[in-house]
Order: sequence, then C-alpha cells, then structure tokens
Amino acid sequence: MEWLQQLINGISLGSIYALIALGYTMVYGIIKLINFAHGDVFMIGAFVGFYAISVWGLGFFPALILAMTVCAIFGVLIERIAYKRLRNATRIAALITAIGVSLLIEYGVIYVRGAQPEAYPNVLPNKSFDIFGAQISSQSLLILSVSIILMLILQFIVHKTKIGKAMRAVSHDMDAARLMGINVNNTISATFAIGSAMAGAAGVIFGVYYTKIDPLMGIIPGLKAFVAAVLGGIGIIPGAAVGGLVLGVVETVVSAFGFSLWRDAAAFIILILILLFRPSGIFGKNAREKV
Repeated sequence: MEWLQQLINGISLGSIYALIALGYTMVYGIIKLINFAHGDVFMIGAFVGFYAISVWGLGFFPALILAMTVCAIFGVLIERIAYKRLRNATRIAALITAIGVSLLIEYGVIYVRGAQPEAYPNVLPNKSFDIFGAQISSQSLLILSVSIILMLILQFIVHKTKIGKAMRAVSHDMDAARLMGINVNNTISATFAIGSAMAGAAGVIFGVYYTKIDPLMGIIPGLKAFVAAVLGGIGIIPGAAVGGLVLGVVETVVSAFGFSLWRDAAAFIILILILLFRPSGIFGKNAREKV
C-alpha cells in the first residue's frame, strides 16, 4: 500500500504545479507570452501567506484568500507596467522582459527582507488516516481538495461568466474581439489577475506542505509548472491541470524508486520528449502557422 501513499503525495504535489501552470497557460492562450515572472508571483503568495499566519495570526483560509488577492493585484501591476507596452513588440523582447521582471522580483524581495529562508508555521492539523493500509495525511487531502475546488472555480469563470467569454474571444482573435466591443486591455488584465491569484494560492499551499520558503523558491516550481503547461498543451486550461498532476506523480514515482536526486531532471526529460514527439502537448492539436 506504499504505492497508494506515493500516488496521493504525487497528486498533492502535482496539484501545486497545476495551479501555477494554469497562470502560464492562460496568459499564453491570450497574448502568446510565456510569463517567466509567474514563478515569482508564486513566491510572493507564499510570503504573504507566511506573514498573514505568523505575524497577523490569521488562519489558513483567510491567509489563502489574502495571498490570492495580493497576487492578483501584483499580476495586474506587472502586466500594466512591464508587458502592456510590448504587445506589438517581437516575441523575444517580451520574453527577455519577463526574465528581467522575474529577476527584479526575486532580488527586490532579497533586498527588502534578506535572503534567509523562513519556516512556515504549522497552521493545519496533521492527522493520518488509514486508507487501504496506506497512511494518508489530512494535510495532503486538504491541499488536494483546495486545489481541485480552485480549478473548478476557474473552469466556471472561463466557461460561464462574461469575463470568461471575453477571454475566450480575445484568445481566439484579438482584433475581432476589439471590433465586437470587448475591452481587450481589461480582459488581459483580468487574465493576469486570475492566473496570479492561482499562483498565490499555490504559494500558500506549498508553504504549508513543505514548510520552508525563501526568495528564490519560485524558480524550480515555476519551470516545472511551465513543463506541465507544455505537457498538457500550452494555452489549454484542462491541459495545464492534467500536465501538473502527471508531472507530480512522475516525480514522486521517480523518488519512490530511490532516484530522488533525479526527480528534478525527470521534469526536464519529459519536456525534451514532449517537444520531440508531441510538441502540441497531450490536449493540443497540431496547427500549422500560416505565413
């Protein structure tokens, strides 16, 4: 029953990757930009949650909502200040700017509070349940539940609300959406806000689950979430969720086999294989770009 335990651990880890990957995939779907600063928004969320719990004495859910709100505002600011002027610039200019914004956030946080890591306060009761002989922690189950609820809320927003319809219209054809009276700037800002809120939630969940946070913590999970988005088919929301879960399970299985030093490498081996054999990802369709 060790395997059931590892599977639950893998899905819990994968759900964190999935929440971050959703932000990558939403932004790419709308403005074809890989927002490499997204991993650092995840880090900001973890720190907001940490200070909310340890300094202000908030519980897990108020801290989660506060982190999501702060990250949503932060995501909109990044888009308005750094990316909005580059809409018509070359892809490489936007990409380099995204890397620059990422470094600015990381070292800005180090400048303000120092580089020392913090230990997350124990905010959730951690009981173990015996399910088919496997010891499953209540933390893993809660993290998984919160992640699934957030993903379902996102699906509802995208498919059933006015802003969701506007997002789908803009991702399909920005010029046509503008002609139909959709405010493209506000729609793009809303996309950044929702994606960043998901990353903020992932930051708090990550902090509670792994207990250690630091200003450079967003780099590797951010890159892995990018791999998850590519694996599922970048620009496709259910793809990001599935890609994150697959990646989490693969990493946990690699560790379970005793190759824990290879768990980070496993993510990037998957990226190479996907790019070689199915560049459009699991859910993507092969579309030729017209010249």
